[in-house]
Amino acid sequence: MNTKNMFLTTILVLLLAVNIFAAGQAETAKTEGLDRSKHFITVATGPTSGLYYPIGGAFSSVFQNKLGYKSSAQATGASAENITLILEKRAEMAIAMSDAVAQAYQGFGAYEGKKPATELRALLGLYPNYVQLVTTSRTGITKFTDLKGKRVGVGAPNSGVELNARMMYEAHGMTYADSKVDYLNYGEAIAQLKNNLVDAVFVTSGIPNATIMELGTTSQIVLIPIEGEGLANLKAKYPFFVEATIPADVYDTKGDVVTATVRNIMIVNASLDEEVAYDLTKGVFENIGDIQAAHATAKEHITLANSHIGVDIPFHEGAKRYYSEVGM
Repeated sequence: MNTKNMFLTTILVLLLAVNIFAAGQAETAKTEGLDRSKHFITVATGPTSGLYYPIGGAFSSVFQNKLGYKSSAQATGASAENITLILEKRAEMAIAMSDAVAQAYQGFGAYEGKKPATELRALLGLYPNYVQLVTTSRTGITKFTDLKGKRVGVGAPNSGVELNARMMYEAHGMTYADSKVDYLNYGEAIAQLKNNLVDAVFVTSGIPNATIMELGTTSQIVLIPIEGEGLANLKAKYPFFVEATIPADVYDTKGDVVTATVRNIMIVNASLDEEVAYDLTKGVFENIGDIQAAHATAKEHITLANSHIGVDIPFHEGAKRYYSEVGM
């Protein structure tokens, strides 16, 4: 074979390979009449300093790179903002704490006086958020009631962390009036704690939290327990809270710390196309390794077996169809 013929043969082989790849991509984007490429899936996450962002990013990556949807992960103020984005249909999917979702769905707590957001639906339960009330050894704070008169970072206004902080105060027979509260997101508040401008910070997230770990490079971390009567009051009024322990080796504290946890869930609007919701739910569990690779917390908790834990709003019809198929 002469050089010209060899060149032409090589070109033909390359063109055939490109066509086969393109056909495969088109097939990935289409499934049983659903053209995934025509749907854009925005996944609302949280601040880049927390776990919502990388975990939400992993979901978006699966949707785009494995399923063929157009998708992006959006950094947000987390739970409260994400609930609004779903209700206003400015995001297709969002991560939120189940306590905030319950309040919005039923119209109580921070959503008192607002129309119950009964169009909220769940796709799956994710992982537990730990209530981490953080201080340092310099403050002398060792129990919740020591927050009286102290400067406390409670989270951005109406964020999931801030809604959480309100309930912690309530459970301990206190209100914000007992402290000098700063409405800062926990990344900003931890920075203020480093500079002695606040005395304690509420961080409700998975563990370990990178922002708290970074604090530990310059200060001795102290976690204030949520326990005893305060924890009992909390669980009695808000049964979506579950007792858990933060092991000492997570932040190199002097001992294990008892606290409350609340589950994160992935939410959508009831109006999301049923076929899309079914396909997304199925796609998540068929590519669960990609989701779990985002963080150790995801690897431990985000599984099919755990998909219903902490979910106290209805599942989307598409998700229900998938779970029925797999015997859930």
